[in-house]
Amino acid sequence: MPKIKCDHCGLSYEENNLIKDCSIEEVKYFCCKGCQGIFHLLKDEGLENFYDKKGAISLKPPKTANDDLQRFDMQGFREKYIREKEGFYEVSLIISDIHCVACVWLNEKILHKTEGIIEVNISQLNNKAKIVWDPEVISLSKIIEIIRSIGYNAYPYDSRLQESHANAARREYYSRLAFGIFAVMNIMWIAIAQYYGYFFGIDQNVKNVLTFAEFLIATPTLFFTGSTFFKGAYYGLKNGFATMDLLIACGSSFAYIYSVYVMLSGIGEPYFDSVTMIITFVFAGKFLEVLMRKKAVDTLDAISGVLPSEVLIIKEDKKEYVNIDSVKIGDLIELKPSEKVVIDGVCESGEGSFDESSISGESIPVLKTKGDKITSGTICLDCVMTYKASLTAKDSTVSKIAVLLENALSKKPRIEQLANQISKKFSSTILFIALITLLCWWYNTNFNQALIVAISVIVIACPCALGLATPVSTLVGLGVGAKKGVLFKETVFLEAMAKCNVLALDKTGTITMGKPEVINVENYEKYDTSLLFSLVKSSFHPVSVGIAKYLQKESLREINLENIKTVEAKGVTATYKNMRLIGGNAKLMNDFGFTCKDEGGTNFWFAIEDKIAARFILEDAPRKDAKEAIEKIKNMGIDVIMLTGDNGKAADKTAKAVGIDKFHHSLLPQDKADFVENLRKEGKKVVMAGDGINDTIALAKSDIAISLGSGTDIAVNVSDVVLMSDSLKALSTAFEVSKRTYKGVKQNIAFSIIYNATTIPLAVSGFVMPLIAAISMSLSSLIVVANALRIKIRR
Repeated sequence: MPKIKCDHCGLSYEENNLIKDCSIEEVKYFCCKGCQGIFHLLKDEGLENFYDKKGAISLKPPKTANDDLQRFDMQGFREKYIREKEGFYEVSLIISDIHCVACVWLNEKILHKTEGIIEVNISQLNNKAKIVWDPEVISLSKIIEIIRSIGYNAYPYDSRLQESHANAARREYYSRLAFGIFAVMNIMWIAIAQYYGYFFGIDQNVKNVLTFAEFLIATPTLFFTGSTFFKGAYYGLKNGFATMDLLIACGSSFAYIYSVYVMLSGIGEPYFDSVTMIITFVFAGKFLEVLMRKKAVDTLDAISGVLPSEVLIIKEDKKEYVNIDSVKIGDLIELKPSEKVVIDGVCESGEGSFDESSISGESIPVLKTKGDKITSGTICLDCVMTYKASLTAKDSTVSKIAVLLENALSKKPRIEQLANQISKKFSSTILFIALITLLCWWYNTNFNQALIVAISVIVIACPCALGLATPVSTLVGLGVGAKKGVLFKETVFLEAMAKCNVLALDKTGTITMGKPEVINVENYEKYDTSLLFSLVKSSFHPVSVGIAKYLQKESLREINLENIKTVEAKGVTATYKNMRLIGGNAKLMNDFGFTCKDEGGTNFWFAIEDKIAARFILEDAPRKDAKEAIEKIKNMGIDVIMLTGDNGKAADKTAKAVGIDKFHHSLLPQDKADFVENLRKEGKKVVMAGDGINDTIALAKSDIAISLGSGTDIAVNVSDVVLMSDSLKALSTAFEVSKRTYKGVKQNIAFSIIYNATTIPLAVSGFVMPLIAAISMSLSSLIVVANALRIKIRR
């Protein structure tokens, strides 16, 4: 009995095993109720174009088992995989059984039409879907059910799976490349015999045997090693644009078909050796691209990968290993030598050295003692330590870094988008030039010569170099930055930062340690020190923290104050038993009718009612590497300006200590933001670096916002670049990496343009044979990749 294809999935079955549907004008056959239901769903939604896009690709029939749907709505699943943003939920899923752009198109269309789903983005490269939905309208289990109902499945994305996918791709490419190299090595011996016979004579029967042997080697090379190019060409044409894959597929196919004709007719010379070498040498360039992506994954893995899935918890004097996702804030964790920290916390007992190079980029071990912060992703080197978890596994530093890197790798800078647009038009232009070349040479010589010249034109043209110019460089740049403790949230910020010419720096906590220490105290009236201690303890400003630390030397009690108010960039006020307490800088004191003058350093006055009781003089020391880092940044041609809310004398002292010539003092947060905005109005490209809440407005106004590792969550959230350490050395590294990356991108693009502008006319003129064209085309890709790798070289 003849077999009939299911009108949805395309799989073939005997007619008596199919469901015959006569509900519409044209009779349809379906293998199951699932396929029938999907077909009618698509028809009702006006999405029948799916079948045109799907073409001849067969799909798996839809799965109807939904027994596990409830797990997607469980609390544990939500805590581990779902992120909440502004009342909406966001999840990353892997959608299985996606074969082509038609599958992506169908899933996005169906999900976009579903009420409650806000955003859907699916990548065909890794089948990863980012879905944002309103939990008040629809549940995740319902979304999964919809995906399953149209013939696909979904499961939560885990960054650790990206490693296995990258390794699988590398193994597949390696096997294809290994076969190609094997074929080239063998066909070269046959080609040598062919060329020897061409010049010195050869028996026709021997020649025919050698040609057939070349055919046997070239055929699997073309259709196995070269299958990647045919797939790429097919999907490109299906979506309406010509790619580099189409050029390689056309060039090698034309040479192969012509060689088969020669082998059968005995007229002309075959080019099976050229087919094999074209495919193999170009595929080598393709393999390099896979390796570069693997290197990017390795960079991610170096930070977030190879983390233990369990930790040792101490509960009621008992120790037990639990899954990291079960750890709650406040749990006591035991850490042993050589173990990697999975969850952030604070040291409770023990002391020892920690390797923080994977997070901060600093290779020197850091000593941790009781009360010190323990950061996930670091390695305990030489001690047994217990520490209290301050974050969950989902919110840990290493998890946030993984998300930042993942998002950065998925975004393309403007220059890459431009290069991709040029590449698309470039390929179709080359095909047109090759056609004109074929016709002109055929008119003036013969078809054999014309075809070889046209093939050389197709093969030597390299949109591949142009296409690789930016992504390879930016991948390397992101990796270098991450290893040195600099996280660019998007690759576009690499490009933008390289173009900046002004650096605006906050002083306290950025240039300085952010921990002012009391160096002198002047008491004018007798007062209860506990009142001042309670007042400064109510504020988190570094000056207040410094005074509180100084007063802690005494045994003071903390008093409950009333009407506590923080005055922005000035100080804090409160009342106690109807007494007014005021603490802050000269501006605040003058606002309340006192006459105070700054006389150098950072000054904090304390007043009770209408009398000033004391003045504290504090000093915030610059970071050890601040002067060296700022000098490096200035040598890059960047204008460095310091912005601070401190008085003029304190600002001048800090500026001179670190080598800054320009500074502006006594600024409120809005003043900093206005200053940055005015710089931009003057045509400057501004980088703003800060660490506190008072810097967030200025950070938001800048072209590139940078926050230090110790910065507040708000500052980190509005930043484009995050420095994982508090060292200003990381800031100079950020500039260095961005400039080297952007320079590498421009060099690669310039090279690819010069290469194509030089080689294409030579090929059109008939000076290049297909083999040389393939080698030069591959070399152009190798040069682009090699130049990108130079970004890694320390200068």
